Amino acid sequence: MKLKVNGIELYYNQTGQGNPIIFLHGNGQDHTIFTGITKRLSTTHTVYAIDSRDHGRSSKVEHLDYYSKMDDVADFIHELKIEKPIIYGFSDGGIIGLLLAINHPDMLSKLIISGANTSPEGIKKTTRFLLKVWYFFTRSNKVKLMLTQPNITDAQLNVITTPTLVLAGHSDVIKEEHTKSMAKNIHGSQLQILKGESHASYVLQNDKLYDIIKTFLGGDKNEK
Repeated sequence: MKLKVNGIELYYNQTGQGNPIIFLHGNGQDHTIFTGITKRLSTTHTVYAIDSRDHGRSSKVEHLDYYSKMDDVADFIHELKIEKPIIYGFSDGGIIGLLLAINHPDMLSKLIISGANTSPEGIKKTTRFLLKVWYFFTRSNKVKLMLTQPNITDAQLNVITTPTLVLAGHSDVIKEEHTKSMAKNIHGSQLQILKGESHASYVLQNDKLYDIIKTFLGGDKNEK
C-alpha cells in the first residue's frame, strides 16, 4: 500500500491486529528485511513495515536528511491515526526513532533501536573510510547521508521520555562506547550489547530479534 505524506508517497505493508508497532529499516534496505519477524508479531500486534523515502517502493528524492525521514513517519502516524505506536528502528531507522522521540515526545509508547548512531563519528574509523571511498566513486545520496548526519546532541537525548531499548552487536560498525554513551544519555533506557553479533546479524536472523522485542514488550497487554 502507498500513503501520501510530507509531499511524497511511502510504501508500507500492514498486517495483524493489536497494539501497533512500526518497523523502520536501515540505509539501502527496504521493509522486506523484517518479513519473518513481522509475520510472527502480527499474531499480537498491528504491524506496519515502511519503505523509507528513496528506498524500496517509496518515492525517489534528490536529497536525503534524517529530519525529512522523521517527518515522513510522523505524518504517516497522523494520517493513519495510529495511537501510541511502538517503533523498532534498525540503523538509519533507529536514528529516525530517536528523532521522533525527541521531537514528538508524546507520540510513541516504546522505542527500540539497534545499530544506531547520533553522529558520523559514532561509526568506526575503518567503516567511515570505506564509506568515503564508496561515495567518491558513486556520489550516492544514501552514502552522503551516513557521512554527514545525524547530529544529535546529548542534550537532545536527555529529553527523551519514551521507554527505550538500545541494542548493538558486539562487533557492530558503531563504536561500542558510542552506543553506551547514547544509552546513558537516554534516562531510564535499557542497553544490550549482543555477544557474537555484528551490525545486522541478529536483525536478519529474525528469531533472535523477535525474542529480544517480546521480552522488552513484556508489559504490553496484548503479549501472550
